[in-house]
Amino acid sequence: MQYCLTSNTKDCRNCYKCIRHCPIKAISFTDDKASIIKEDCILCGQCYTVCPQELKVIRNDIEKVKRLLRENDRVYVSVAPSFIARYPDSDIDCMKRTLKKLGFTDVEETAVGATIVKKAYDEMLEEDRDVIISSCCHSVNMLIKRHYPNCLPYLADVLSPMLAHGRDIKMRFGEDTKVVFLGPCIAKKDESDKNSSLVEAALTFEEFDAWLAKENITLETTDEKDGREQSKARLFPTNGGVLRTMERRNDDWQYLICDGVENCVQTLKDIEDGKLHKCFIEMSSCQGSCVNGPIMKKQAQSILYGTAAVNRYAGQKDFEGLKAGYDDIKCVYKKDYVKDKTPTEEQIQEMLVKMGKEDPSARLNCGCCGYDSCHAKAIAILQGNANIDMCLPYLMEKAASLSDQIIEHTPNGLMVLDENFNITLANQAMCRIVRVSRPEELVGRPVMEILDPMDYLEALQGERINRKREYLQDYDRYVENTVVYDTKLQALVCVMLDITRQEKQAQKDRERIEKTMKITDALIDKNMQTVHEIASLLGETAAETKVALLSLKDTIYHEN
Repeated sequence: MQYCLTSNTKDCRNCYKCIRHCPIKAISFTDDKASIIKEDCILCGQCYTVCPQELKVIRNDIEKVKRLLRENDRVYVSVAPSFIARYPDSDIDCMKRTLKKLGFTDVEETAVGATIVKKAYDEMLEEDRDVIISSCCHSVNMLIKRHYPNCLPYLADVLSPMLAHGRDIKMRFGEDTKVVFLGPCIAKKDESDKNSSLVEAALTFEEFDAWLAKENITLETTDEKDGREQSKARLFPTNGGVLRTMERRNDDWQYLICDGVENCVQTLKDIEDGKLHKCFIEMSSCQGSCVNGPIMKKQAQSILYGTAAVNRYAGQKDFEGLKAGYDDIKCVYKKDYVKDKTPTEEQIQEMLVKMGKEDPSARLNCGCCGYDSCHAKAIAILQGNANIDMCLPYLMEKAASLSDQIIEHTPNGLMVLDENFNITLANQAMCRIVRVSRPEELVGRPVMEILDPMDYLEALQGERINRKREYLQDYDRYVENTVVYDTKLQALVCVMLDITRQEKQAQKDRERIEKTMKITDALIDKNMQTVHEIASLLGETAAETKVALLSLKDTIYHEN
């Protein structure tokens, strides 16, 4: 089965925002693309809510639910009590009528299951226990099972309200009844996958909205809420809502609230270290609890707004007519984590050297890469979850060093001007062209003090200056000048190729050719004169010979 949350890597832009916000760093970067490490992920949804490209994708289970409806006679919906924060103009009766239009048999509130769970918690307080952590939040349960298994003995060994409600529905209406959960949580999909005998599928409010839109169904609204008194457990999705519904008769216990994964992690560490005793801890992965679940965050409403909506809707008494009790919802939570792959300290130090962090002063721990420290980043690289180039200071230093090397050692003169034609950068090759010793002698000066500014003025106005040949009379230099205006940087970039040696060599070659041509012309003229003289002499001799031969011929003729 596809994991509940996946990452579409195609359009990933390496912003590292998901890794910065992931409280347990369950994100890996391969080929500069972010992927979710499902073995470590606790489905808190932080990456889903913060990704600027919206590349984190929740598995869509609408078709699965439609198949349940086609193949079964009784399919019930368990609606999370946070629905009133998402749909403040509706109530449970509106939800029921709307969901029935989609084909469901009936609709109940998950708060029914919450009532069963909170009663179990009260009974636990009478038992010989030290610390009790509420088991309502599946992300918290995954956090403990995968990352803090030493705290498993303190996790309340009862089902979550969703599963407790599923069990109660099946006890009341038959084991062949199917249950679909509807709420603001991604993790509930995973919980349903692993407990499909109690809840067959889980949908988010976003899926519900999309389904209604596709069927052209509008969620019913009302100005008058049902206002039933037997609905105290509707408080569960608020911060401290679990404790507000409990009797808390045992005064020997402290009753504490812990929300947000970061706070939960610190609390679990305190429990491991033996710093907390005789405490019942209501623990939620979302700050503000379920009214601020990952699906609710997308709606961009405040925690207080959602809390106020739930407070107004909740009653003063418990739900009645429940079938399941404490014994029916008992369960055992087992560890579910990958063997620790933490590298040795020697390996970490070697990686820090490769990262350019050999000197502790270079370990800025800036968090740009998403990790809390350079040390943690080194571990992630060794585990194959990150790469060296994720470090912004490292990249900047590397780029600056490379840029400096190119600028310093290129044979071409390089110069950068601001829009006021003041020199902001120059390299040594440019210094040689304009006959100064150091770049510092150029930086800050107006370019017109050393060069004709016309090329730069034309480039600023959009003209193309490309390999323009010029003679710099003040410096006796021949150059090919290219000037480009960068609109983003608002700067003029000049690349000047010194072609003085080639040009002067070309001049010498031209002079030698001209001299050779003059000598050749003189020789030709002289040779032609000689030819004419020879031809003239040959012409006179030939005429005399012709006359003599004709005379001889005539004499012979007359003698005969």
